[in-house]
Amino acid sequence: QVQLVESGGGLVQAGGSLRLSCAASGSISSISALGWHRQAPGKAREVVSSITSGGITSYAASVKGRFTISRDNAKRTVYLEMNSLKPEDTAVYYCAAARSLLRGYDYWGQGTQVTVSS
Repeated sequence: QVQLVESGGGLVQAGGSLRLSCAASGSISSISALGWHRQAPGKAREVVSSITSGGITSYAASVKGRFTISRDNAKRTVYLEMNSLKPEDTAVYYCAAARSLLRGYDYWGQGTQVTVSS
């Protein structure tokens, strides 16, 4: 089992920045990738960004160039640096861990709210 705890959400004005953190614990040696997803009210959950154990990153087109994912293996933490935030970035952001990206994500955090005001 893997436990994920997110932090860093909050209220920010458009154009501002936030950094989300996700601390992982448990059987993290079985994890090959960590990712950030988000779900806005009335919308489906979507993948925002992911990073593999080898450091390969990917981003949704809507956040590319504005968001940066990184990981600190010593701290067992993955980060999402969000810059130039827009009101449409408002959502609950979830951290997730996958044993294999081909099979999808296996573990989820409880989510953290990000609200961007215009």
